[in-house]
This record gives sequence, structure tokens and C-alpha cells, in this order.
Amino acid sequence: MSQKKGRFIVFEGLDGSGKSTQIKLFSEYLKSIGIENVVTCEPTSSDIGKMIRQMLSGNEKINPKTAALLFAADRIEHITAKDGMAELINKGVTVLCDRYYFSSYAYQMADMPLSWVIKINEMAKELLKPDLHIFVDLSPKDCMDRILKNRITTDIFENTERLTKVKNNFLEIFKEVGDSENILVVDGNRKPEEILDEIKEKTKYLF
Repeated sequence: MSQKKGRFIVFEGLDGSGKSTQIKLFSEYLKSIGIENVVTCEPTSSDIGKMIRQMLSGNEKINPKTAALLFAADRIEHITAKDGMAELINKGVTVLCDRYYFSSYAYQMADMPLSWVIKINEMAKELLKPDLHIFVDLSPKDCMDRILKNRITTDIFENTERLTKVKNNFLEIFKEVGDSENILVVDGNRKPEEILDEIKEKTKYLF
């Protein structure tokens, strides 16, 4: 009998939405019920990912199309590397990823055509499509309030105007993809435990 594959669940949301808190809480919950899982994120800690983080901090100026290609390349490496996401899932480990290709679509379509961003991420989608995308929905103003309260520095995307555009992009993309992707939108304007309870309830079918 072949080994059961792990699940692939992606957490999406604006910076400051609480998605990183939810991915941590959900990982702990899965472990408590005996489901082996790992938490990972994009950009990764690879050399490409480090280059992207320098760009996001504003320390490196880079053409938006070059940046989009770097994100796509980092994603392929994330999937295909030794002990990468695909290998873990094939071993039966559930992978929880903080951001994936929907983040590329939403953040990068402000600077270039969405169709082009989708095209350069087609390989990632073909190699590893999420079982579920969980979008933690919080207003851009509330996100910025949290960011300014909890961080010393901000990145180039972290201002209310930019986050408003990104949120609108996410919602537009969700409408466009329709039933071709499995998307769960949860209200992020609640206590972390209440959000987690909803996620637990609505992901039971996956396990």
C-alpha cells in the first residue's frame, strides 16, 4: 500500500493580518492530533530568497519584472530542492506555507499585467497546487496599525495605500479563479483563538 501524501495548505493575507500567528497556531493544533507538519514561508532562506528580502527592505533597487522572476525562481527551488516541499509532501508530511503564488499575483499586479505574473508562475502551480488557500482578511488600516505597533522597520509594501491596492487585488483574483482553486476566507478581526477555531472546523475534511 502506497504511503498517503501530506496536505499542502497555504496561508495568505496582507502584512500584519495575523496569518503568521494563525499558521503557527494551526501547526501546533495539527501536531496535537498526531499530524506531522512543517511550517515554511516565501521568500525562502535560500540565496534567491535572501536577495528578495534585500529588495523588499529597500536596500536593493531592482526592476519589478526582475523581482517577479526572482519570486518565481525562489518558489520553484522551494518546491523541488532536496527536502523541499514536494519531497516532504510525498513522504506524508503536511506542509503549511506562509505565502505562495497568490501573493505574487496580488503584490506584483500593481506593477505589471496579471496575465504575465500568472504565466511565470505556471510551473509552480503545475508542480505543486495547494489543497487549500486560507486568506486571513483584515482591513489595510488595521494591518498598518499592527505593523507600526509591533515592528521597528517596514518594507516597501507596508503602507496603507499600497496594502489597500493589494487587498483589492487579492479579492479580484479570488473572483477570477472561481472554483479552480480551493479558497477559505476568514475574518481576521477577531481573537486569534476564534479564528483558529473556524480554520480547524473548516479543514476537518482534509484530514
